[in-house]
Amino acid sequence: MRTYIECMPCFMNQLIRTGKMVELDDTALWQLMKRLARAMESFDPHDPPPKSAVQLYDLIANECGCRDPFEEIKKRSTRQALGLYEKLKRDIEQAPDPLEKAIRFSACGNVIDFGVASEYDLEAELESISDRPFAIWHMDHFRENLKRSDWVLYLGDNAGESVFDRLLIEILDIPVTFVVRDGPIINDVTEEDAEAAGIGKTASITSSGCRAPGTILEWCSSDFLEMFNTAPLIISKGQGNYETLAEQRRPIYFILKAKCNVVSRHLKCNIGDMIFAAANRIH
Repeated sequence: MRTYIECMPCFMNQLIRTGKMVELDDTALWQLMKRLARAMESFDPHDPPPKSAVQLYDLIANECGCRDPFEEIKKRSTRQALGLYEKLKRDIEQAPDPLEKAIRFSACGNVIDFGVASEYDLEAELESISDRPFAIWHMDHFRENLKRSDWVLYLGDNAGESVFDRLLIEILDIPVTFVVRDGPIINDVTEEDAEAAGIGKTASITSSGCRAPGTILEWCSSDFLEMFNTAPLIISKGQGNYETLAEQRRPIYFILKAKCNVVSRHLKCNIGDMIFAAANRIH
């Protein structure tokens, strides 16, 4: 996916919202906005938005003098999600279709995203998710591919959300490799965050080698690329991974909530819609 003109004010809004979240004062924010405006001159519209976003969040991290400004927010999100884990696990086990229920919960977890919005009502989303129609729902296609697969590559997205990914991984009943970011960026999941969510109890954890809030293949490690190119089935969580992998013709299944005009237009859905889409069946 390319960067559209609407992404530019979104970058500025992200800077302001995140800067206030980490308690930067107006003077510091003003200087950061000017630095971001200068950085935008080098942004390539052919790049996916997460590639440019790295500069934005590096500006904030440098200003804070902190490698991971979202560290406490991520821990809080994970604690909240873990508090729901046992109940949701029982719901999945008792559901007429446990796999479908687990996919719905996984999609619901995608609301935990501080790159797009800092406020969300996780429990309200969970209340509505059971009967909520998805704008794209390629469940039958996924089941057939899952039957033919002997392992799954699972691309994680955000901390806290990874607890919901754990619920889905536990129901897949085949080996799973869970992929994390190579370092802190926004509230995206790192190895430490994945371990805190309990992912290590049910899957192997590896880094993509890429620190961007997405999976930019040219920035990924050779080890990850080998897995990506040979995996019989790939589950990709969140907007950032969709933005960076939407054109890939691999057996990818995107699970996300559409949160902006650019992504919803690309998927031909509405903002707020839930998506479970096979890459080779979109459009």
